[in-house]
Parts: sequence; C-alpha cells; structure tokens
Amino acid sequence: MTKHPRKSSAVREPVQVYLAGDDVSLLFRLTTETGLSKAEVLRRGLRSFGALHGGGSAMLQFIDSSDAQGWVESVAANHDDVLAEEYLAPSQKSR
Repeated sequence: MTKHPRKSSAVREPVQVYLAGDDVSLLFRLTTETGLSKAEVLRRGLRSFGALHGGGSAMLQFIDSSDAQGWVESVAANHDDVLAEEYLAPSQKSR
C-alpha cells in the first residue's frame, strides 16, 4: 500500500493576471531576491495592499487610530461609549 502525500486543506482558486513588462521584471527580481514563488509574492502584495486600504476590521482600525492619537483618559471606565462613538464616526463623516 503506497501512501499519497496529503493535499493541503486550504482551498485555492487559480487567477490569471496580465502584467506590463516592468511589473514582470519587478516580479522576477522579487522572486529571485527572496526565493519566494511568484504566487507568494503576489499574495503578500495583495495582503499588504488590503491592509493599507481598510482591509482590517473596525476594531483593528479603532485600535490603530487610538494608538496614533493616544487613548482617551477615561477609556477603561467608558469603553462602551468610546467604541460606539468610533463605530458611528465613519457614517457621520460621510454626511
């Protein structure tokens, strides 16, 4: 009885992209320098782009913005109010 290697449980979906020549050169350079596959370089780039453009949850965005601005002095006692205000802030800003 021969053993077959286990297939990854991660579901993967093939995607085809067309790149300009300079992007192909950059991809080749990154794969050569890092030893990563083209797919892994593209995955990491996609994740980085998503993180820069609101890819995180509202809670993580709140924590990041609070770290940058400093915490409200009474945040421990009034955490529900602080969180509610932060969740409402994006919809109020678009008005």
